[in-house]
Amino acid sequence: MSLIFVCVVVFAIAFEFINGFHDTANAIATTVYTRALTVGRAIFLAAVMNFVGALISENVAMTITDGLVSVMVEEYVVLAALVGAIIWNLFTWWRSIPSSSSHALIGSLIGATIVHTMGVEGIKWDGLLNKVLIPLVSSPLIGFIIAFLLMKLVFKLFEDVARNRVNQGFKRMQIFSAALVAFSHGTNDAQKTMGIITLALITGGILPLGAGVPIWVKLVCAITIAIGTSVGGWKIMKTMGGGVTKLDPASGFVAQTSSALVIQGMSLIGAPISTTQVITTAVMGVGSARRLKAVKWHIAGDIALTWLVTLPVSALLGGISVFLIQFIV
Repeated sequence: MSLIFVCVVVFAIAFEFINGFHDTANAIATTVYTRALTVGRAIFLAAVMNFVGALISENVAMTITDGLVSVMVEEYVVLAALVGAIIWNLFTWWRSIPSSSSHALIGSLIGATIVHTMGVEGIKWDGLLNKVLIPLVSSPLIGFIIAFLLMKLVFKLFEDVARNRVNQGFKRMQIFSAALVAFSHGTNDAQKTMGIITLALITGGILPLGAGVPIWVKLVCAITIAIGTSVGGWKIMKTMGGGVTKLDPASGFVAQTSSALVIQGMSLIGAPISTTQVITTAVMGVGSARRLKAVKWHIAGDIALTWLVTLPVSALLGGISVFLIQFIV
């Protein structure tokens, strides 16, 4: 076992931990904002469900392992991809911007591979298009549409019911929806780090090509993302909870449920999507269902700009990282 591989595992664990506290807001921000749960209970719920979700499937992990790059890259390329993704995650967390940890890792891996091979022949463009780029665009749109339509349905069904009764009922239902989002986050986001460690095991000759994710990798990633979740992403939570639009228990439940449906669907086909993007557009959808002016579109615009630049910027960071690591090695 090489020193580079040990570094890969250490940085992968660091990335998974950062992913946990970076994306905690996805699962619990609306629940805390509407006071359906206290902060402590919401974080505990999210941590447990993230852990469970991380152990359920490996569809997304296999996309990262062998669905994006077609060459047997060196282990230090995988390390460089992690370094680039961590830099971008920490920057966006510092700026309180809900960015995509998934696309930061994917972009960084692609950039590192291009610099390593000195060309683009090593990229599986079909996989990148079908499993990354198309879901990158479609999943937030689907989240927006489902949330918009569900919110309109809720307005229709409960228009003659007292507001206090509606709020109390949906507060209890939000506990379920928050758990579902956290579980979905584990089935999708935790898988990326599993995939990157498995890729390093294959490139290092420890596992054969096409091998599945070892159980110890699943456990390490599941435990790490749960611990990261327990730390909490307070800075991003403020943006997600009430920065985009004003939420009540009904709209919070709809936003979370819509997001979970989209994330689960994408996880089934092995698409490593951004849970951040999906839940943000779902929040926009419930706000727009009330009225278009209920959404703070300038904040939404800032978030959308971050989405657009995440892949190219993280690819650049991955490329720079692999260049520097090559120089050191």
